[in-house]
Amino acid sequence: MLAEEVSELKRLLIEKLEQTPTKAPEQLLTVSGLAKILDLSKATIYTKHSRGELPGGCKRGKRLYFQRDVVLNWLKEGRQKSNVELQQESESYLASKK
Repeated sequence: MLAEEVSELKRLLIEKLEQTPTKAPEQLLTVSGLAKILDLSKATIYTKHSRGELPGGCKRGKRLYFQRDVVLNWLKEGRQKSNVELQQESESYLASKK
């Protein structure tokens, strides 16, 4: 009888968990983790972050973190213009308006 009750409780719990949508917590990457994903050195990651070439970065204290989803979406979208390219385009546009 006890085994049947345990089985029933287990079934109900599994059923409840399947019905409840779960949202995975946002994953943050350290510089080391991002370096492994992008196959770059840590120094390159820091340089690209300081130039604004990497999305999803945030600094907390002395640590730098990147949002995994943002970085993966950025990789999937393909190459985007760098800050230098955007600045050159904006300067060209403003010069043509004068």
